[in-house]
Amino acid sequence: MNERHVLVKIPASTANLGPGFDTLGMALSLYAWLELSIPANGETIIDLYGDGLEGVPQNKSNLIYKVAQRVFGEAGVQVPELHISMYSEIPLTRGLGSSASAIVGALVAANALIGKPLSDDRLFQIATELEGHPDNVGASLFGGIVVSAWDGSRAEHVRLEPHKDMEALVAIPNFQLSTEKARHALPAEISMKDAVFNVGASSLLVAAFASGKLELIRHAMRDRLHQPYRAALIPGMAEILDRACEHGALGAALSGAGPTLLALVESGNPNKRELEHFLKETLSDQGITAELKWLRPDADGPIVATSETAHALAFMDRIKGEATA
Repeated sequence: MNERHVLVKIPASTANLGPGFDTLGMALSLYAWLELSIPANGETIIDLYGDGLEGVPQNKSNLIYKVAQRVFGEAGVQVPELHISMYSEIPLTRGLGSSASAIVGALVAANALIGKPLSDDRLFQIATELEGHPDNVGASLFGGIVVSAWDGSRAEHVRLEPHKDMEALVAIPNFQLSTEKARHALPAEISMKDAVFNVGASSLLVAAFASGKLELIRHAMRDRLHQPYRAALIPGMAEILDRACEHGALGAALSGAGPTLLALVESGNPNKRELEHFLKETLSDQGITAELKWLRPDADGPIVATSETAHALAFMDRIKGEATA
């Protein structure tokens, strides 16, 4: 075990997809890379690369270290010191599952480092407990579209294969929005009418994904549970959600707690540039600059590479060509 190096590539995720609050998630083709190994000098080393990771702890209070120790503890194995290397192209606190990808990456890498004693289901249970909801972690762990439910003690999920012709355009505003702040915007209670609306929309959306009937998405990707209350936190959001389909989208939603906005689009749609312009200009009119990215649903989930010998190339050199660094 002392010579084992585990490198994991973990996808980002979008959650809710409109009406599926805390239950629907989809993995996206934006990634983090995490490597765990046993340090030769017997001291924990944490190397972080990329923008936005300033201020992330580089000692044993680091989330990845603590999650790895949770795996070792459950497996009855002692690995007190780790060499952790991480690079992420997933922006922090933007609604693209950065914390979920870190949790899933740490769970998968730590489990592989000690010979995979824990099942994927056990990793899912731990991830859901740590994240507080199963949607993002389920998508990053299993890939594809994940429909999930958690009763506070156990999470269940069903994975759906994403339609081969579906793409996602994300508009990532240049400001952060914490999940905690976004949740504080939500009411303590909603009306029965709005609850029934969301149950219907979420059910129809799952059926649209499962059946491949992409034309139903525009009717299903609507929400009265959280998006109307969060709209004030993201100027321009309400107009984008209302009018994205007019500019070529299958449907649009707030990605997770935001502020990223997501539009699902059918491959080959001739209106892609028009949709880009609509998103960018609508946000710009509100004084918001945003980075636009075209992404695909990620169907693979974490990709694990295990080596029993030390590497001649440095961590960033080994992921070069895949990462956008």
